[in-house]
Order: sequence, then C-alpha cells, then structure tokens
Amino acid sequence: MRSTASTIVIRRARVEEAERISECLESAFEPFRSHYPPDAFRDTVPNPESIRERMIGMTVYAALSNAGEIVGTIASSAKGEEGHLRGMAVRPAWQGHGIAELLLHTAEKDLRAAGCKRVTLDTTAPLQRAIQFYRRNGFAPSGRIGDFFGMPLYEYEKPLN
Repeated sequence: MRSTASTIVIRRARVEEAERISECLESAFEPFRSHYPPDAFRDTVPNPESIRERMIGMTVYAALSNAGEIVGTIASSAKGEEGHLRGMAVRPAWQGHGIAELLLHTAEKDLRAAGCKRVTLDTTAPLQRAIQFYRRNGFAPSGRIGDFFGMPLYEYEKPLN
C-alpha cells in the first residue's frame, strides 16, 4: 500500500541526495519536455551538480516516503521581506496525495520565520495543473512576464500573513 501525505516526511534535502532530487524533478517534468526549449528544460530539471549549487543559495526540501524514496521537492530563498519558490515537483505516481501542499506549506512557514511578507514563484503556460494548484493556495498573477529561454515565464505572488 502506498503512503499518503500523513506518512510523508518533509525535511531539508542533503547534498548527497542531489541526484535523487534531480531524478524527482525529471520524472515530474518529463511529460512537458516537448513544450520547453532544450535550455529551458535543462534549467527546470537541473543535473545533480546544479542541484548542489542551488543548495548553496536556497533551501531545498525533500518529501520522503516511509520507504525513503524522494517523492517530491521544492526550493525556497528569502531576500528581505520577499521569498521565492522554484523547483516544485512531485513524482507522477505520488501526485494527488497532498504532498505538494505539504511541501508548499513547509516552505512558506520557513519563509515567514525568515521575515518574508510575500512569496513569488514563476511558472510556464504548459503547467496548467500547477497553476491551478497555486491559485487554490492563494497565489495570483503579479502581471510580470519574463522570458525563459524564448517562452513566457509568468510570475505569481502571495502575501504571507
């Protein structure tokens, strides 16, 4: 029987887990690969070395099943009163079990503790299910649209009360 969110542990990822974090991101984003330019996909699904570099400037979280499998991840950074999220992923077989909520709430709690008053994240149009999830969890479009290797990158924001 598969674990549910109640048996998932969320904690800071360890440097030696970079390969498993990269694999988790790849499994979650693989269905969208054809919608991304190659450089955009490589940035979205960083290799283990890039994950280790990310861990220097961001807090990377891992969601672990009771068997120790990394089934989800998210990264956050705090700069003054603004937090930023990136790299949210849940392995496809584990989607719909509340893991994304656990990851998001953990990152938001830590950003609040760091003094952040708002949090932002960026996403792309192909990720409609993720966009719906973010909206359900209080995020709204900021109106800022960037360029992500030739595709639009939409910023979403949320106050952290």
